[in-house]
Amino acid sequence: MALSLSSTLTELPWQAIEAYLPLLEGEEALLLDSGGDPAQTRQRFSFLCPKPKAVLKLTSEEIRDFRPYLRSFWQKYRPANPFMSSLPFTGGLVGFASYEAGLMCEGLVSRHKTDAPLFLLLACTDLFIFDRLEQRLWWASAEGNAPPPCPAPFASDSQNKLTLPSALNFIPDDKASSWKNKVEKIRAYIEAGDIFQANLTMRWKAERPANMPLLPLYTALRQACPAPFGAFLNTPDFGLLSASIERFLSLSAEGLIETRPIKGTAPIHADPLLNNKIQEALSKDEKELAENLMITDLMRNDLGRVSKIATVTVPQLCVVERFRHVHHLVSSVQGRLQDHYDVFDLLQATLPPGSVTGAPKHQALKIIDELESSSRGVYCGTLLRIGWDGALDSSVIIRSISATSDQFRLGAGGGITWPSDPECEYDEMLLKAAPLLKALGSL
Repeated sequence: MALSLSSTLTELPWQAIEAYLPLLEGEEALLLDSGGDPAQTRQRFSFLCPKPKAVLKLTSEEIRDFRPYLRSFWQKYRPANPFMSSLPFTGGLVGFASYEAGLMCEGLVSRHKTDAPLFLLLACTDLFIFDRLEQRLWWASAEGNAPPPCPAPFASDSQNKLTLPSALNFIPDDKASSWKNKVEKIRAYIEAGDIFQANLTMRWKAERPANMPLLPLYTALRQACPAPFGAFLNTPDFGLLSASIERFLSLSAEGLIETRPIKGTAPIHADPLLNNKIQEALSKDEKELAENLMITDLMRNDLGRVSKIATVTVPQLCVVERFRHVHHLVSSVQGRLQDHYDVFDLLQATLPPGSVTGAPKHQALKIIDELESSSRGVYCGTLLRIGWDGALDSSVIIRSISATSDQFRLGAGGGITWPSDPECEYDEMLLKAAPLLKALGSL
């Protein structure tokens, strides 16, 4: 039953989000953190929830059809009369579905054990909303008269400068030769006609020193890797620090769906002329174009499960976009949700994200699990927010760090197709991991 509360939206004097970061030091806290050019729609707004109202964790049995559990949790904390606003998010559910949760949605169980939660959601009833473009700030409260916490600026830079201990040494799952051999095994599966493409990834692990806080680590990450889908999510048992650049799904309150698969990567060069040549080469690279096209088609199929007939379109195909550290080919697939479906049906039909699986999706998932050396955990899952109006925005959890009480993990990978060269694929994978490893002092 919905909360019988009078929700409010109060505008506050502008302060940049950095002034509010200390509010994230509680046992449970959340920041959806847009970085980069605020003039870009996906990079304009940030949301900070200093104290979530409740936590929902799903078991493996519940994940097989998670819709009733998510609907019940959403309805329990949804205000009886949510205020109407042009702001993209004024409260709702925020959390993640791990990659292994996505496998379960496909009727599969990983052979790897994971220490990450499978599916975790926070009820965010009170939060700050930052409009980075117009420099405006609001406090949204489903509690009606709940006052906003006061910001408490960080201490001096010298006091808060992150000093990574020498013990923070990331070790990869596989040696270079082993990873390249796995590329060849995927190519053999492709040659045999089992699949067209599979996304092969690798994890790095490091011991987490006792009592090492996550917030200073996240401030270092957000400075080194500003991203449209940055995030800091902390609970007593698990933390996620994200610098993701890839949208998984968005759903408007009116039912418009969009996904933006990223496939195809090239480095950035400091020389503008050389950089232009790199961009042009990427836009014409047959292997990279084929990789993106196959995943775009996969996402067309996934969206078609819940979209109205003849509404699935591809308004953007294989466009080169520049990010902080690399160029990518990015496509857009859109659809219109069928009237009898909601956001929870959309998620159930599309997890795990297609851009980090392969085609055909189900078979690629089985091959990935056979070849990779460890569980993906939250990596390659999705970070999502569901508003009280039923709208959704979500990202693919890439360029991210996960944390347990004693360990840090990060991952990187790429799509393998028949023309893939193992040496080039290995270099591309390292190119994606390098900014994270450098931000953590490991390079």
